[in-house]
Amino acid sequence: MNAREVALQTVRDVFPLPGAGMERGAQEALDYRATKAHLDARDRAFATELAYGSIKMRRALDWYLEPFIGERAAQLPAAIREILRLGVYELVYTRADAHATVFEFVNLAKRHGHRGVANLVNAVLRGMLRERRPEPAREQFADEDDYLGTRYSLPSWIVRQFRSVFGPMAEAVCAAVNEPARAAISVNAGMTTPGEVIERFAHEHVRAMPSSIVASTLLVDDAGYVRRNEASAGGAWWVQSESSAMPVDVLNPQPGEAILDVCSGRGNKALQIGARLAGEGSQCCIELEPRKAHLAQQRLAAAGFPAAMVLGDATTELLAPGQRFDRVLVDAPCSGIGVIGRHPEARWKKRPNDGERLAQTQVAILERVATAVHEGGALVYAVCSTDPRETTDVIAWFLAHHNFDRGLIPSAYEHLLTEAGDVLIPPGLDGRDGFFIARLERR
Repeated sequence: MNAREVALQTVRDVFPLPGAGMERGAQEALDYRATKAHLDARDRAFATELAYGSIKMRRALDWYLEPFIGERAAQLPAAIREILRLGVYELVYTRADAHATVFEFVNLAKRHGHRGVANLVNAVLRGMLRERRPEPAREQFADEDDYLGTRYSLPSWIVRQFRSVFGPMAEAVCAAVNEPARAAISVNAGMTTPGEVIERFAHEHVRAMPSSIVASTLLVDDAGYVRRNEASAGGAWWVQSESSAMPVDVLNPQPGEAILDVCSGRGNKALQIGARLAGEGSQCCIELEPRKAHLAQQRLAAAGFPAAMVLGDATTELLAPGQRFDRVLVDAPCSGIGVIGRHPEARWKKRPNDGERLAQTQVAILERVATAVHEGGALVYAVCSTDPRETTDVIAWFLAHHNFDRGLIPSAYEHLLTEAGDVLIPPGLDGRDGFFIARLERR
């Protein structure tokens, strides 16, 4: 099985026919298919580019294909439709050897169909080469949402949301979520320093550089290297995006304090908190999913950070009556609109009502933990979303119903602050994930 076949199988795993098999995420599907095919590093990289690219650019690819297949699109077998998308992606978005590309995808169509559909694939791809259709232009669309959605391959409702939040920056955000997300790691100051890690990576010919915002974060130019070596780092560092590291930086836990980490997941932010406590103080984590809680406990233990783990739903009463903390982090479950650039299939799996639905859970969690903050203590609310229903609306509700005010944000975040004083990170720009972070202090 070659790289193009692996890309095809990956796409079909992500978008299976109803009842045709288990749906997988793009990374999971690619890892499985590439390993099974024994692809070397070069072919794996090519398969990744084709699969991820054709998944992200699905709407744009269908726009390029429409003049050549028209109404026949609905009648085409699913595998042939995906082969056409992959072929067009390679022709339009990569530096392809055009004739070799056509030859390979026609052969792929023969293996997954009959001579008739293989001839169709040949005709469509050669037609694409002859006509060289230019990229979508504004005048071809009835409104701005459909234009930007087609050009940058996003659902129109996501474009509409970006335009409402980011205004003139919206098109730059739409373009940026199609660029590779920046790999990053967090460094455990109790075991090593960022400088030592940079030097160690350099010996492996991997370039790392400090974040301009989070002191313990390093930006890394080889995502595969850090993913492969995280387990062997022994807690000295772990893979964590720069944006994901910002909520704990804004929380700024201090040695000797009691910290509550709500919705701790697999423990990235809990590890950051443990490193900042430096063996002094206490840490309590709340997580709903047993598998994630178990993994977080293992990682915290390996890094030498003692923490209490409470398993359960954070919208319910889980803490002892009167239990208080100096600082509380709520990394709430959210729609994940901010990370659609990191997960190529995400834009097609989200739904317009996700923000409204999840805001109810976010409000319920904040309502539950508000009384667990000491007077004068800090509560940081964070979501990897830029949907106002999950960000500004939730915070406006909370401030109207609880005795909290907005707190000061470190000066390094000044260029990311909203008029209200919250952190809003646009998705994709500078390789970052989209995030919203509010720091609230109890009066």
